[in-house]
Amino acid sequence: MHVKKEHVYAALDSAAPGPIAEGNVGGGTAMNLFNFKGGTGTASRKLSEEDGGYTVGVLVQGNFGSRKDLTIAGVPVGTEITDRMPDTSWKREEAGSIIAVVATDAPLLPHQLKRLARRVPLGIARMGGYGGNGSGDIFIAFSTGNPGAFSREANTSIEMVSNDKMNPIIHATANATEEAIVNALVAAETMKGRDDNVSFAIPHDRLQAVLKKYNRLVD
Repeated sequence: MHVKKEHVYAALDSAAPGPIAEGNVGGGTAMNLFNFKGGTGTASRKLSEEDGGYTVGVLVQGNFGSRKDLTIAGVPVGTEITDRMPDTSWKREEAGSIIAVVATDAPLLPHQLKRLARRVPLGIARMGGYGGNGSGDIFIAFSTGNPGAFSREANTSIEMVSNDKMNPIIHATANATEEAIVNALVAAETMKGRDDNVSFAIPHDRLQAVLKKYNRLVD
């Protein structure tokens, strides 16, 4: 096993609030996205005051996708950048998996959080992920919107967003998921692993050129 006891303790001891490292770090170290180096990514959306002013954040660890399917901002990036494929001893069709955690301060109940978790695949699909055979995908969602709800003794009251007012939160979940995967891609760095296997980072300059070609990049 490559992960030893000391690695687990080091991760627990270094846990802290604040910005989260992205790319091939921590649990995302060994991951690949669309045959580029992948890993951990985060993104969030702040809703307008009219829609409640809530924040929706998504953290992903992505290890999936075929190059030909990679889509960013609607642009077929995977068909434009066809080289820099992994130099590995193993070759396989798309399988892989992704873990996503959705966090929000919107006061949502468990059945509503389940609805958010089910919207994560929409963001993945916008990137070109199809949930290939063998994918082991895990999506969870939680809310901090009712901090005083728990009591072992007293009755408590909770607040919940009306189901009819959830559309902006649903949109934010799908959009933040998509951006978190993009951020994992662009933050990752080329890595050589065991047996001299190499996974290449997506080239930023060429990605920008492709996005500009399709009028998606604003100077």
